[in-house]
Amino acid sequence: MENLATKKNWTDEERLELAAQLDAQLDEFIDGLEKKRYEEGWPEDRWQEEMDKHPFFMKKTPQPGDEVHPMFEGLQKLKYDPEENTQEELALNYKEDGNFYMKHKKFRMAVYSFTEAIKTKCDNPDVLAVLYNNRSAAHFFLKNYRSALSDAQRALFYKPDYTKARWRAAQCAYELEKFDVCTKLCEELLEVDIDHKEAKALLHKNKMRKLEVDRNQRKEAAESKRNLARFQKLRAALEQRAIKFDDQPINKRANITEQLLVPKFLPLEDYPVHLDAEDNSTLIWPAAFSYPEFLLSDFQQQLPETATMQDCLNTLFAEPLPCDRTLSYRPDNVHVYYENRKAGCVHKVDLTKTLREIISEKGFFVSGGALLFYVVTKDTRVEQEFLHQQRRPMVYS
Repeated sequence: MENLATKKNWTDEERLELAAQLDAQLDEFIDGLEKKRYEEGWPEDRWQEEMDKHPFFMKKTPQPGDEVHPMFEGLQKLKYDPEENTQEELALNYKEDGNFYMKHKKFRMAVYSFTEAIKTKCDNPDVLAVLYNNRSAAHFFLKNYRSALSDAQRALFYKPDYTKARWRAAQCAYELEKFDVCTKLCEELLEVDIDHKEAKALLHKNKMRKLEVDRNQRKEAAESKRNLARFQKLRAALEQRAIKFDDQPINKRANITEQLLVPKFLPLEDYPVHLDAEDNSTLIWPAAFSYPEFLLSDFQQQLPETATMQDCLNTLFAEPLPCDRTLSYRPDNVHVYYENRKAGCVHKVDLTKTLREIISEKGFFVSGGALLFYVVTKDTRVEQEFLHQQRRPMVYS
C-alpha cells in the first residue's frame, strides 16, 4: 500500500491538524484503560537504595550477611553452582574474586575467596599452586607470616619451579626469623636467576639480621645468667636474715620469688630490695613512712639496712612536713611503729636500732615488698588513737 504522503502534498496546517487528531485518539484510548495503581516499581522514597541492590546498577559487591537481590543470587548460582561448573571452573571463579579483592587491598576477603577456591578440590596442580601462592600473598599483606609461609611452601609442593612462591616464602621466612630457611630459599632463587636482585639483597639482609639476633641472644643469655646469680645471692641474704613477708602464711617458710620482692607502692615499684653494688652484702630497702594524722606517706627508695631509725627520721624531717603547721613532727618528738598484720597488733621501734635489727624482730613482716612504718607525735591524742585502733589478724585460707 502506498504511503498517503505520496498521494497528497500536505501543508503545515494539515500536518498539525492530523497530529492533534492522533493525540486526541491516543488520550481517548488511554482513558478507556482500566484504572489501577502500578505497584511493581521501586518506592519513591527508596529508589536509590533499590537501584544500588540491583546487579545491573550496584557499585559494590554484597558482603557476607548482606541482603542479596534475587537476580544477583541467580547470577551467583550460575557462577558458583557445582552443577553448572567443573571443579576447575569453580576454583577459577573464586580465584577471580580473590584477585579482585587483592587489587582493592581487601586482603581478608581475598583470603576467604582463595580458601573457597581451594575447597573446590580442583585436581589441577598448576591452578592449586597459583591459589596457594595468591593466598600466601594475602596473608603476607595482613602480616600473617606463618600462614603465608605455609601457603607458599604448599604452592611449591604443587609446582616446585614456582619462582613467585619461592620468593614469597623467602620473605616470610625472613620476617619469622627463620634465617636458615630464608638463606636456602634465596640461594635456590639465585641458582635459577643469578641476577635476581631482590634475592641478593634479601640474602645479605638476612645474614646481617641473623648476626644481630645471635649477638642479642648471647647478650640476653649472659645478662639472664648474671641476673639469676644476683637474685640467688639476694635470696640467700634474705634467708640468712630470716626475713618474713606478710604475703606468706606464718607457719610456712617464705618462697622468695622476684615477684614477691616487687614493691606494691607506686613510688617504690622500680626500687626493689637489692644488695649494695659496692660491698655486695648490705641490703638496700625501699621504705614507706605513713603519717596517720595526715593520711599521707613519705617514701625512701633506697635505705641501707645499716642505717638506724634515728638516721631515717633525721632525713625525713630535714625540712618540715608541708602539712605540719605546728612543727610537731621533729626527730626528737615522734614515735615510730610497725604493724604485725598477722597478729593484729603494733610494735614500737627502738630508734637506736638499725633497720637490719628491726627487720629481724619476731613481729616484723615485710609488707608489699617494702618496709612500712607509722610515725606519730609523742604522747598525743593521735598516738593514742593509732594504738587503740581495732586490728584483726590476717586469715589465710
